[in-house]
Amino acid sequence: MQVLVRDNNVDQALKALKKKMQREGVFREMKLRRHFEKPSEKRAREAAEAVRRARKMERKRLEREGF
Repeated sequence: MQVLVRDNNVDQALKALKKKMQREGVFREMKLRRHFEKPSEKRAREAAEAVRRARKMERKRLEREGF
């Protein structure tokens, strides 16, 4: 991952880097990899995340259609 530093403004570049890392899910993955996750726990977590995403998309779709 790469961020340009303009006018020696390191604070702004650091902020941009953190935002990029957040968007890519780097922090989330680091948190998950701190401890071993059993395959069954991983499947359960991923299934729960899929349900959450589906519900969120459905809410947004209904909101967009005006219900």
